[in-house]
Amino acid sequence: QVQLVESGGGLVQAGGSLTLSCTASGRTFSTYAMAWFRQATGKEREFVATISGRGGSAYYAEFVKGRFTISRDNAKNMVYLQMNSLKPEDMAVYYCAAGSTYRSGGYYYTKTYEYDYWGQGTQVIVSS
Repeated sequence: QVQLVESGGGLVQAGGSLTLSCTASGRTFSTYAMAWFRQATGKEREFVATISGRGGSAYYAEFVKGRFTISRDNAKNMVYLQMNSLKPEDMAVYYCAAGSTYRSGGYYYTKTYEYDYWGQGTQVIVSS
């Protein structure tokens, strides 16, 4: 069982930066792939980024490549999402998720049902 708590959301101007954090409980944090998803009002939850258990590999949604960076600190049971050059369309509730793996061969896990544990979300508001 893994419990996840996100933090770091808030209000930021377009073009600005924000770093989200996710704290995980449990002793086996490094065995889980971690991901960030987001859900804008009236839209489905969508994949943002995922990172392997050891943090050596990551995969991003096309719309955040070059702007967002996912990272993790297994010693602290933390995963982060550094968001730069934020756009109004990035405004959403951001969720942290944990799953058994982030990839199977050349297929990357980007679906919500591929992750087992979820946090409660943190709101990001981007003003134009």
